[in-house]
Amino acid sequence: MTTSALPLSGRVAVVTGASSGLGEATAEHLAALGARVAVLARRAGRLDDLVARIEKNGGQALALSVDVTDAAAVQAAADRVAAELGGADLLFNNAGVMLPAPVEELATEQWRQQIDLNVNGLMNAIAAFTPQLVASAAERGVADLINTSSIAAQNVFPTFAVYSATKAYVSHLSRHLRVELGPKNVRVSALEPGIVGTELQGHVTDEGARAWLDGARESMEWLVPQDIAETVGFIASLPPRVNVQQVTVMPTGQAN
Repeated sequence: MTTSALPLSGRVAVVTGASSGLGEATAEHLAALGARVAVLARRAGRLDDLVARIEKNGGQALALSVDVTDAAAVQAAADRVAAELGGADLLFNNAGVMLPAPVEELATEQWRQQIDLNVNGLMNAIAAFTPQLVASAAERGVADLINTSSIAAQNVFPTFAVYSATKAYVSHLSRHLRVELGPKNVRVSALEPGIVGTELQGHVTDEGARAWLDGARESMEWLVPQDIAETVGFIASLPPRVNVQQVTVMPTGQAN
């Protein structure tokens, strides 16, 4: 591991869903900790602004406009990371969407969107970057795969069934991958936040879910993206022998 004052100096981090929210904040934080960062998302303009901020603060970043549900595009992005940055040793697999609605509404298009992005998009990134993580771990002794799940993977929230199911997939998958990849010095972590104030809430169309979220905002202080960014930085900065398997980060006032 590096002896630099910056704990992630020399490392290459890839962040999906980097154009806003958790991904945006985490990319900036990892860069501040010394990592070179590749930021992936669909909105090229937002990525360019993010890279400009990182570089203004002395960091190095590469913007890659990618829809993670497109496996070929994600693989092409991984090839660019390998060619331009030398390969990833940290993947914050974060792209996702939350579209709650009662199951009887049969909002099948929203079901598909959540499964495509939260499950298939996650798997596309794992497929594209796992070889780089394994190679980096063999060379430097550690690499990190950190998957964004949710407290919804553990608890029951009415009308959030499909979203919660996708996040349960993420958490259980992460536990299995830790067993597979740990012997190769790739640490795997599932990050399960409670309510974080991001764009996700703005995508919700169901009136009942919107009312529930509005009530939750009034009754407690939500987490902010920087809280999650600092958690990711902490996980990645630990000694190679330490693998935080699962982290639940809750607003102090959120009961479940």
